[in-house]
Amino acid sequence: MKHITLIIIAMLLSAGAIAQQKYDTDFTQTKVMKVSGKTTNKAGHILFDGNDQLSMTYTDPEGDYFIIEGNKVKINMDGKKADLDAEKVKMVKLQRATLLNCLSGNWEQAAADNNADLTIKEEKGHKTISIVAKGKVAKGGYKSVELTYRTSDNELIKMVLEEAIGIINTYELK
Repeated sequence: MKHITLIIIAMLLSAGAIAQQKYDTDFTQTKVMKVSGKTTNKAGHILFDGNDQLSMTYTDPEGDYFIIEGNKVKINMDGKKADLDAEKVKMVKLQRATLLNCLSGNWEQAAADNNADLTIKEEKGHKTISIVAKGKVAKGGYKSVELTYRTSDNELIKMVLEEAIGIINTYELK
């Protein structure tokens, strides 16, 4: 009985360590448009406070950014700028919530928000969290999200976001 209790405590602590992650690191992004096959590569720096502040500033191309400050989402991508209120734009609300929940380790909520199944696998020094939609994906939702953590230090090293419209963004964190 004690052995089972210790295993459960260890699992909860492991999940908690991931859930408390904060990020201040460089990343690369590969964007694939499934319909056209067009691929775009970008690079930048991510800052995440573990709550509702996310900043992705791009160094390649310089000047692009994606910022979440509470309910505000600020975007400058490929010369197109937008300042959005996630409370007023349903699609932005879902994307914001999914990103923040995934980065903070609240995978169950991200799965629920996207009407998706959640699976967790550990193998070869990595933990993989998969969130896959059960059916039709809500506008702005994700068909799938895959998060890969290094088990040695619970660091997120890869995030793959597949949008319902056929865009796949792969982020690799340094």
